[in-house]
Amino acid sequence: MLFDKEIKKLGFGLMRLPKNGEEIDIEQVKEMVDRFMAAGFTYFDTAWAYTGSEAAARKALVERYPRESFQLATKNAAWIKCETKEDAVRQFETSLEQSGAGYFDMYLLHNLGEERTRVFDDFDMWEFVRQKKAEGKIRHYGFSFHSTPEELDEILTAHPDAEFVQLQINYADWENPSIQSRGVYEVARKHGKPVIVMEPVKGGMLANPPAPVAKVFADAAPELSAASWGIRFAADLPGVLVVLSGMSDLEQMEDNLSVMKDFHGFDAEQKAVIEKAREELAKIPLIPCTSCNYCAKVCPQAIGISGTFASVNMYTLYKDLEHAKHELGWSVGGKGLKPASECIKCGACEAACPQHIAIREELEKAAELFGTE
Repeated sequence: MLFDKEIKKLGFGLMRLPKNGEEIDIEQVKEMVDRFMAAGFTYFDTAWAYTGSEAAARKALVERYPRESFQLATKNAAWIKCETKEDAVRQFETSLEQSGAGYFDMYLLHNLGEERTRVFDDFDMWEFVRQKKAEGKIRHYGFSFHSTPEELDEILTAHPDAEFVQLQINYADWENPSIQSRGVYEVARKHGKPVIVMEPVKGGMLANPPAPVAKVFADAAPELSAASWGIRFAADLPGVLVVLSGMSDLEQMEDNLSVMKDFHGFDAEQKAVIEKAREELAKIPLIPCTSCNYCAKVCPQAIGISGTFASVNMYTLYKDLEHAKHELGWSVGGKGLKPASECIKCGACEAACPQHIAIREELEKAAELFGTE
């Protein structure tokens, strides 16, 4: 148990705060914090990389409540604009200054996975967080993670002192070959690490799921929101310490509080509803890419094939082009790979694909959808 007393499982994610124009609406954030605390919830999650979020936490939370009455988490993104260890350490110092928190209950090495993992090792940030814990500036340290179960196993084996791990978990991604929520969750459990859940509503997309899925939830409990099923699915998993919800207004806050204030887990009937929702998702025709990336090994153009297909599938499911393009920017452009529009139709990828996907045809459709992005 990481904390002196058990905490309620809903956490307030401060990534998507309400705004007035381009500025965070501090007065509304104060109302949300007050409502959250009044309901007995105490866990808040921010990050150095969330513009304005740490300062908002200071004004709405830290300056208005006794420090021991809440838990505050923030994150270090050493792979963003850091040339030296000193640059990465400066992020920690900036976070302390911006939040005014004095110490962090949870400090995360942010978004490990792929090339980002190496940066934290090169800068010896693991020793840094151990040192700060000894100084009392950090109560507990761990990391957030976006990659494969195999890589998570490697990291936890190399760093057994990590006290927790933060993972993307939701019912839609539970068996998603690109996200592998179940796989990474099971690795964390194997290593005995408490799990903090992020993206339980998949960036808001599960608040408005595909119509067949929405119908499953409405038929089961018309008084409950679709979003509440995502949050409670994650909270029901053994070993989950807290489920983060990036709430953007009081209405979302009230909805989350109403379903989580007395939550004690799913019964068999509710679990069956989730399974039925998954079955409906599975009926939607998607590109059957498993992200094995054999195609990437032979593509002469370095096209981000699996990332492109994941983005197309996201659009197919949720009809949200902005979210799909965001995913594309992360999984293709963000990795230095080329867009579908640069495919030369050589066919090498199709010869390597174990799923026998008509890759050239699907990339052509993706180029029509996304353009040259």
